[in-house]
Amino acid sequence: MKHIVILTENDLPTQWYNIIPDLPEPLPPPRDPKEGPSRVQNLPNLMIGECLKQEFSNENWIDIPGGILDLYLKAGRPRPLFRATNLEKRLDTPARLYYKGEFYSPTGSHKVNTALAQCWYAKQQGFERVTTETGAGQWGTALAYASAVTGLKCTVYWVRSVYNWKKDRLYFMKLLGADVHASPSPATEFGRSLYDKNHDHVGSLGIAISEGLEDSQKDPKATYALGSVLNHVLMHQTIIGLESQKQFEIFDDYPDLVISCLGGGSNFGGFALPFVGDVLKKGKKTKFLAAQSQVAPNLQGTYQYDFADYAEITPMLKMYTLGHKTDMLPIKGDGLRYHGCSPILSLLRHKGIIDTIAYPADERHVFENAQLFMETEGWLAAPESAYSICCAIDEALKCRETGEKKVIAFNISGHGFLDLPGYESVLGLRS
Repeated sequence: MKHIVILTENDLPTQWYNIIPDLPEPLPPPRDPKEGPSRVQNLPNLMIGECLKQEFSNENWIDIPGGILDLYLKAGRPRPLFRATNLEKRLDTPARLYYKGEFYSPTGSHKVNTALAQCWYAKQQGFERVTTETGAGQWGTALAYASAVTGLKCTVYWVRSVYNWKKDRLYFMKLLGADVHASPSPATEFGRSLYDKNHDHVGSLGIAISEGLEDSQKDPKATYALGSVLNHVLMHQTIIGLESQKQFEIFDDYPDLVISCLGGGSNFGGFALPFVGDVLKKGKKTKFLAAQSQVAPNLQGTYQYDFADYAEITPMLKMYTLGHKTDMLPIKGDGLRYHGCSPILSLLRHKGIIDTIAYPADERHVFENAQLFMETEGWLAAPESAYSICCAIDEALKCRETGEKKVIAFNISGHGFLDLPGYESVLGLRS
């Protein structure tokens, strides 16, 4: 029995998969609100040129430039696919469990896959600095890393409630040369409007996005980079699923159920979309399940047009949303605390192709299963990835009851080495 499949350099995909031409109906385009300046016409001022081109591309396959492929190799791609045999035995389940190891990354998460691409394109376009938001901190760290290796400066607006407890990750970003602000911050006009009212404002991704956008708009040498939600980001992340497809061929197996955690949708989309393509084009019967928090179950929200940021700088996107000004309680898996979901994944949800489950806000059940995974497979997952693990375990236990021999694939989007205080606060393991 194989326990792991590790691809070679020659197996690295040389194209990203763009699912837009294969969707069951056209993706609703971004649009402007009824009042105010055109956000759609302003997109060229908000986004990296090549990324904007990719955002609206109808080409099924987008070539990965050689410079980005080199960066991928240096960042540890391809990444392994594991058979979770020890976990299967502990659960006494007939299900076969496989997980993708996106924690094999210089910053410990999948986020480098699009960070490297966006920074490479930004450098080619002549920018000197990138700005962004981050929630859990993985995206901010990834962009700081990608900026460093491509010779750019980086400014990160970090959701305050997480900034306050992830001291080691803050230091990691600063070691990479990033300028990091707790958001809402006094560094931008919009951030200051909230900060002045409440210096302890917990913040949100929507607020931090607004700050990153405002910052980039005021500096002609800067551009904004987004870590999730938009089409080009998910496309860059399909490197995960494309590798996984090759690895399942070597395992001589194929998933019946694909699972990952979901906040804005980048790791879920990156892992799942190549398999969704097989459902849409080849008639595969794979099911897809997004693991979320009850704090921000955006896929259980309303399918409608909404802004992607709090200050309404972005165009309106057709997506499942809780409302762009919704207050959400902080959780340790803060990367899942976002009001809206990727338009692509929202359409697939609307068509019944993706399902969702939301776990309690106290996170105990989620983290207990992440601990079980660590005890059996040896890896400490990021709090967000703990939701993937929890969902896969819950589904495997259902198989134990029914006797179904399902093949369950799940993505571990990042490690939790810098998240131990979060585990401690939820599980209280320290004596």
